[in-house]
Amino acid sequence: MTQILNIVEAGLHTTVQDLGRYGYQRFGVPVSGAMDSFAFKIANRLIGNSGSAAGLEMTALGPKIEFLDDTKIAITGANLGPLIDGDPIDQWTAITVSKGSELTFSGPVEGLRSWLAIWGGIDVPLVMGSRSTYVKGEIGGFEGRALLPGDILSTFDVERDQTLDICLPQDFDIPKYTGEFELRVVLGPQDEAFTEEAIDGLFTSTYTVSMDQDRMGCRLEGPLLEHVESPDIISEGSPLGALQVSGDGMPIVLLNDRGTTGGYTKIANVVAADVGLLAQAMAGDTVRFRRISVNHGHALLRQQQA
Repeated sequence: MTQILNIVEAGLHTTVQDLGRYGYQRFGVPVSGAMDSFAFKIANRLIGNSGSAAGLEMTALGPKIEFLDDTKIAITGANLGPLIDGDPIDQWTAITVSKGSELTFSGPVEGLRSWLAIWGGIDVPLVMGSRSTYVKGEIGGFEGRALLPGDILSTFDVERDQTLDICLPQDFDIPKYTGEFELRVVLGPQDEAFTEEAIDGLFTSTYTVSMDQDRMGCRLEGPLLEHVESPDIISEGSPLGALQVSGDGMPIVLLNDRGTTGGYTKIANVVAADVGLLAQAMAGDTVRFRRISVNHGHALLRQQQA
């Protein structure tokens, strides 16, 4: 264990995350984890970590971090204007950082959330098999909360003479977070609870991200999605990416810190390959939905993971 990160300024909402806490939803414990597992895994792989090593999720206004030892880092996701000692650095690539250097952020350029991976992964206690932070339950991460100024984080030790020269393939398309999102969805599981007009409208309308969005879910505003009768069902498990529609007719896309069960109808589900994009959705951004099959959704995920 090496003390490596001194949190000088915490930023808007910076938490320790890994790929999530699985196997405890039946006890009411959310999965949590990095909101875009794809970008998060790439950050880790670029510096030779396992894809599940714990890192930092940073929102809008990034933190100010002093490095207490030489290390390597990678930042993926939103462009929040990262700087090392005042000089801009590239994202989606491995960066060598010297002891005493400071990582700061000039402000959001594109997108809302980014992920910082650091050599060895952040060393915080495992809680139910994960190092992810679930702030509302004060579970996991660093003392179960978002980071604060003065926090000192450690990483697992790695071989310091290890040479890493990992880069993305030349044909890799770095995601662009333009504020206009097309999300592919699979219809159901309660699509029969909605009128034909609602089903058609879901795929022909443009929705706007409301101010009411966080790690639990992303509320959208647009044409009403009308129910045939009632919006209520017997409570059942809430999958990541579900488009839940309550009595007001507005969809909410359920995200990482969602409740584990819910009693409202779900008209469709964003496929796993696309749901991470909503980590970058800000109020006023637009969302459109495109219907695909389950098999197509599986193929997209296999392609992304490959």
